[in-house]
This record gives sequence, structure tokens and C-alpha cells, in this order.
Amino acid sequence: QVQLVESGGGLVQAGGSLRLSCAASGLTFSGYTMGWFRQAPGKEREFVATINWSGSRTSYADSVKGRSTISRDNAKNTVFLQMNSLKPEDTAVYYCASAIGIVPVQVAQVASYYNNWGQGTQVTVSS
Repeated sequence: QVQLVESGGGLVQAGGSLRLSCAASGLTFSGYTMGWFRQAPGKEREFVATINWSGSRTSYADSVKGRSTISRDNAKNTVFLQMNSLKPEDTAVYYCASAIGIVPVQVAQVASYYNNWGQGTQVTVSS
């Protein structure tokens, strides 16, 4: 079965950086659009970033655009989220997800296109 395991979360001061990783297994990784979502306490899960199968196309939520970079290494079945200039409002559990297939990044901001999710990694940004 598909497994997605996130790592790299932690406690960081505002203005700092974190690099999240998501190791995938049980799927032909290069055949799937991948995404990152987050959920803050008391809020619904929201889209953060997505990347197409080859890594040539990406899309970001306005809230992280310019501060975050999604990338992937298909040889290592891993997707990354580099987050810079972190703000307290970035505090959330961050989830990695694999889409139902090759989904264009223009529409891959919708959670319903993803059918496999990791367990999440906590990111806490202190002010």
C-alpha cells in the first residue's frame, strides 16, 4: 500500500526556515502529482503547494508564495517543501499527499484530487 512519511517539522522562530521532506513508497512516484497541505488548530485543511510529476510545474497558495519552494527527487521518491521567512501564522500540521494520478497543477489545489495522505509533521513558529 501507499505510504507517505513526512519529516523535518519543528519549532522555529519567526523569520526562520524549515525544509520538510516526504518519503513515498508503494507507488510509481514519478507518475503522480504531489502536494503539501496544512491544518492549523481549529481550522480546515488548506492547500500549500503542488508539483507535477516531473517537477517542471508548481503552484502555491498565495499565503506562502515567494516564501516557499516545492521540489521533488523522483530517484529518491521524495518531495520537499522549503519554507523561508516563516511567520507565526504558518504554524500548523503539514501533510504530504499524492494525487489520483497526473493532475495539472492548475487544478491540483483541491484536496479531493488526492487519495493518499501522510500522518503529518508539526511546524510551530514562535513570534
